[in-house]
Amino acid sequence: MKNNKYRLYFVDAMRAWAILMMLQGHFVDGLLDPIYRDSSNMVFGIWQYFRGVTAPVFFTVSGFIFTYLLIKGTETGWDNPRVKKGIKRGLQLLFIGYLLRTNLFGLLNGEIYGSFYLVDVLHCIGLSLLGIVGIYLFSSGKRKFVFPLVLLVTTLVLFVLEPQYKTMGHTYLPEFLANYLTKVNGSVFTIFPWFGYATFGSFLALMFARFKDFKYLYPSAISIAFAMGYLLIAQSSNLVLWLSQTTGSKLFADLYLNNFLLHRLGDVFVVFGLFMLMRRFMTNKTVLSIGSSTLSIYVVHYMILYGSLTGLGLYAFLHHSLPPSIIVPGAIAFMIACTYGALRYERNKADIKLKLSEIRQLVAGQLESWSLFSLRAVKEFAFRLWIAVLRLLRVVKN
Repeated sequence: MKNNKYRLYFVDAMRAWAILMMLQGHFVDGLLDPIYRDSSNMVFGIWQYFRGVTAPVFFTVSGFIFTYLLIKGTETGWDNPRVKKGIKRGLQLLFIGYLLRTNLFGLLNGEIYGSFYLVDVLHCIGLSLLGIVGIYLFSSGKRKFVFPLVLLVTTLVLFVLEPQYKTMGHTYLPEFLANYLTKVNGSVFTIFPWFGYATFGSFLALMFARFKDFKYLYPSAISIAFAMGYLLIAQSSNLVLWLSQTTGSKLFADLYLNNFLLHRLGDVFVVFGLFMLMRRFMTNKTVLSIGSSTLSIYVVHYMILYGSLTGLGLYAFLHHSLPPSIIVPGAIAFMIACTYGALRYERNKADIKLKLSEIRQLVAGQLESWSLFSLRAVKEFAFRLWIAVLRLLRVVKN
């Protein structure tokens, strides 16, 4: 593997870990019988805690990688080619998010099911990338501190105000738009507060890019990560409580009662610290391939587990019905199957796209031939009909 001193292999490994955690988390949560969901059970409690870490890490890493590549070149603003690539990527994720929630049987019946309009992780990541591009363009041409400052302030505002906006139903909006802001209708994720993790990942990417040549980058970054992780997990609630008592603000009181966002940000710091600490072992080719194929893995897992397009997935037949003795080996097999299928697709992506292009051209050619034949037939029928009308009106005899 080509050695690139500026490539952050540990971030790719983090993304690989996050997608594998997401696979087993969705499998267990969707298929485990409710009678075994006992939070007092140590094993289930540990699993439940780490499952809660997955999404914050995934959003943070997504923002990190996207921004690290966005600022890699010397061009700025609209001249940066990665701006257009980022916009295209964001829109692509939104499209795939809706495509995975499409049911072909419903479409054949002329019906779009309500689940199509619900918002999931792909929608939020796609919209987050577009949001980061917007902040980047807004900051372009301004002083260098503006971009990281806006990102950091965005994260803090979204996290601190979460108790206020999470109760809003946004009934003034069309439902498909309101689903991006509220879970009332069944959305799994909403753009707020999850955009805050993406902007924080973007902020971290700027810091790494700024100090990438610093001799003691990793010792410093690891120490800061573990220190921030400890402070956010163990002390953030005390700080919020102090702010509440000092200011008398209901906002901080509400945040103290449900301080999960800052706690999870602390978990993200700890995960970053651990992966940086073990970065020398994070250059395995398979691990890096998994980290760079997360979209394909997500699509494959969605189709197998939730039956995307057809509705015929494991979730439909085994929903909340399996015991742990089947869930554990099943989750392992599910992760292997989804990863293997996605990596096989990635290795043969060029050939698959070529075949699909050939089929598309063949179908287009057949449709064109059929349309030309149909057009000639329609023209001939119209001409004969017109002559018949003229004869009927005695305008022409022959």
